[in-house]
Amino acid sequence: MVLSDRLFTREELALDPVDLARLLLGSVLEADGPDGTVGVRLVEVEAYRGEDDPASHCYRGRTPRNAVMWGPAGHLYVYFVYGMHFCANIVGSHDGVAGAVLLRAGEVVTGLDVVRKRRPNARGTGELAKGPAILTSVLRIDRAENGVDLTDPASPVRLYAGKRVPDEQIRSGPRVGVAMAMETPWRFWVDGSPAVSTYRRGGKRRVRPAS
Repeated sequence: MVLSDRLFTREELALDPVDLARLLLGSVLEADGPDGTVGVRLVEVEAYRGEDDPASHCYRGRTPRNAVMWGPAGHLYVYFVYGMHFCANIVGSHDGVAGAVLLRAGEVVTGLDVVRKRRPNARGTGELAKGPAILTSVLRIDRAENGVDLTDPASPVRLYAGKRVPDEQIRSGPRVGVAMAMETPWRFWVDGSPAVSTYRRGGKRRVRPAS
């Protein structure tokens, strides 16, 4: 049983990614797997806009890979990175306007026994879903879930409203591991949560050649 039985509506999620990122903190993402259902309370997220955001997958326009990120809101955008990991994003903005929020970390709130079997070497509960690749692994999210509707109660992955995190408990800072727009403070997290990942600065700042 999740902390809330109310699914987010598509209209609630159709926000600018920066506003959506703050809204998602405290929400619960629940996913069904062959060995059980797991729910995580989101405690760290990262916003990405579209063609005006150099760090976004949509910066250079629409492609088959990033098509889900162009809407409508409320769908899951999943991509493969470094040839080994999947990362999950919740699509926001309005249909035809690219934008999504990367899910970086969560606290397990349902299916703890299932997660412990999936992550037997985790050192504590704060480590169970810490980091975007671990989060998707714990929820058993991969390419098959790309595009699923999180607002549909029949979906294998669902997003519940949860308990809103007060503004005074939300912190923000630079995004992690990006090579462009490194200082943009669009990473948001719940202050004091042991599941928040360690900050890692991105690559060298790229200098655009003069035109």
